Amino acid sequence: MKSISERIVDLDWPAIRQELHDKGFASVKNVLTKEECDNMIAAYNTSDTYRKTIKMERYRFGLGEYKYFSYPLPQIITELRENVYTQIVPVANAWMQELKLDKRFPLTQQELKDVCRNHEQTKPTVLILKYGEGGFNTLHQDLYGEIYFPMQMVFMLDQVDEDYKGGEFVITEQIPRAQSKANVLKPMRGEMVVFTTNFRPVKGSVGYYRVNMKHGVSPVHSGNRHSLGIIFHDALS
Repeated sequence: MKSISERIVDLDWPAIRQELHDKGFASVKNVLTKEECDNMIAAYNTSDTYRKTIKMERYRFGLGEYKYFSYPLPQIITELRENVYTQIVPVANAWMQELKLDKRFPLTQQELKDVCRNHEQTKPTVLILKYGEGGFNTLHQDLYGEIYFPMQMVFMLDQVDEDYKGGEFVITEQIPRAQSKANVLKPMRGEMVVFTTNFRPVKGSVGYYRVNMKHGVSPVHSGNRHSLGIIFHDALS
């Protein structure tokens, strides 16, 4: 079997980048194997792997639990984070140019980490999330500090309609002077969803304008739902 880095390189990145640019999100099936997903779920209770556990209801984030990984990250996560970043950073920089923002992102994830460190953002933001029956995640954006990359990704670790029901992944678009739009996704086990962290450009009649976006998870009707969230920038705490 090919390594995760080889599998990432082999994806149809021109098509993925185009979809990400045009919609603010893109889905790719079968990026992780069932064994890789099962291993991550099995490691959920390994205490020395994580730096912090969040009970979502305590902060009114929803109902469920998530854990932030500590450095050094597991090798598979490091490879996903570094290889996908390299492929999508051209879209991020195109967005900055289209919106006439005076910001450009470095070409490697390590260089982005260096920028974060210079702004005292040194804590990893990669997390694994668990929802049981009734669990949900309110609409939000994952920024974590002054420095943030405008895209992130999530990997589904359980099989929808087998391991759990409900729990759709929701992405909303707050279109200026119009009603908001909701995109509802049902990722399969091992599927990767790359999506905007907080906004995307949309082309109008006189150039591009900014559309703010948030994401969340609808209530789980039954079973347990695990997912791996990979944010490319680091956090202050």
